[in-house]
Amino acid sequence: MNLRKIFAVILSLLLVIGLFAACGDAADTPENGDAGEPVSDAGNGEPAPDGADSPEEPATLRIASLKGPTTIGMVKLMDDSDNGLTENKYDVQIFGTADEIVGLLVNGDIDAANIPCNLASVLYKKTEKGIKAVDINTLGVLYILAASDPDSAENTEEPFKTIADLKGKTIYSTGKGTTPEYVLNYILTSNGIDPATDVNIEYLSEATEVAAKMSETADAIAVLPQPYVTVAMTQNENLRIVFDLTEEWEKIDGTQLVTGVTVVRNEFIEEHPEAVAKFMADYAASVEYVNNNVEDAAALVEKYDIVKAPVAQKAIPYCNIVCQTGDDMKANVTAYLNVLFNSDPTSVGGELPDDSFYYFGE
Repeated sequence: MNLRKIFAVILSLLLVIGLFAACGDAADTPENGDAGEPVSDAGNGEPAPDGADSPEEPATLRIASLKGPTTIGMVKLMDDSDNGLTENKYDVQIFGTADEIVGLLVNGDIDAANIPCNLASVLYKKTEKGIKAVDINTLGVLYILAASDPDSAENTEEPFKTIADLKGKTIYSTGKGTTPEYVLNYILTSNGIDPATDVNIEYLSEATEVAAKMSETADAIAVLPQPYVTVAMTQNENLRIVFDLTEEWEKIDGTQLVTGVTVVRNEFIEEHPEAVAKFMADYAASVEYVNNNVEDAAALVEKYDIVKAPVAQKAIPYCNIVCQTGDDMKANVTAYLNVLFNSDPTSVGGELPDDSFYYFGE
């Protein structure tokens, strides 16, 4: 073979080797559409581990809450969200009555709600177990107030030392056929007082009416919730708290009186478990802030048009704001709903919720 032919063969071999090398480089690039190993999020070309989940995107929780203690515990969470300081976005709507929230929750127009505990039980059945209780947000907010006779100011001895001292008295209250009636009856009965015969309970439609009765009657006794207790005492210096019904409830069987719980729709929990966990952490931090920074929290309460800051500042220490989860939540809610069920089964939806009502996290 002459020299020219040998050179041609060598050149052909070099071209073939170069072609295979180029094909090998192209096969290693992600742009070629090959169904090879996925590239990691770090962008370093290393394959992602099999079955690895990408981090959940920040979520928006649409929350309905009531104008009162159940929202007071959320004000720091709300403010942080508005200032971009939380991973989740919290869109909180505040309503005057629980009835306004029911349809939104049932129709899926909101993701979570702060509502009375017994209403949560009712909606658990109504939504065919479509919601879960994730925490207790407020314990009892009911108090018994008495009016001092301004003409007997020299008499400083407290006539009401135990619940039994209410026997034979007239008591004004709101909430006929609702939680205040069931709680009052349970506490009276447990202290040996028959609510039907041993006391005269007059139910009025509004807390403001009860406060008016307290002003009109020198020796009046009334059951009021916070923050109406603080408002009434601010307007009438002759009023004083004689019994904290949360304390009286706990004396009976060791459980705690419950007012409000936070519920989340199952669909949202299943789709955004990490967002729910962040929500619970943010909620707990907000509650801690409110209880430990009362003056600053009161300013936020006014900012979100719940009540004026001076009222909030006096009321917060008596609102029993908590973020109680897990076994404690279940034990206290169960005991509370049992009392209501024994008084009136319809108050909890006709039957007590089963264990799937309670959310313990993932």
